[in-house]
Amino acid sequence: MPRPLGELEDAVMTRVWQWNRPVTVREVLEDLQQERSIAYTTVMTVMDNLHQKGWVRREAEGRAYRYTAVSTRAAYSAALMNEAWSTSDNPAAALVAFFGMMSAEQREALRDAVRVVQHDGESGGEAAAEPPTEPAAEPGAEPAAEPPAPQEAEGDSAERPQEPGR
Repeated sequence: MPRPLGELEDAVMTRVWQWNRPVTVREVLEDLQQERSIAYTTVMTVMDNLHQKGWVRREAEGRAYRYTAVSTRAAYSAALMNEAWSTSDNPAAALVAFFGMMSAEQREALRDAVRVVQHDGESGGEAAAEPPTEPAAEPGAEPAAEPPAPQEAEGDSAERPQEPGR
């Protein structure tokens, strides 16, 4: 079962999920640096850790890796909710408490999701293979902008496909 991502892991994965394309360490670094001071090696280590944990896959492109999410943010969130629910000593009470924390919009989204699952069950098939599409961002949030393509100097060795610390 998944464990919750740490703050920096979540910040990195948020970008990978939002951009929905293969990304480099440098792209993520440059975007994160708009919010905080962070070292290239820190981002490289986090992305390597996410790869080791199975959250991203990577492919070498020249001397750099391009990282791609293995699953969606929706699947990650669902796995966390399932883990929390299944480890409760009283799952029904946990659900009631969880539903009580929801906003009206969240409860409506829940009703919609239940209708999708019920409809798929009535049609004789398994539960939906693809969940309802997830909005790109929270309501009222600015859309995520893709960072500009990095321009690296010839001979830049900052993104060699090596393990951190080598």
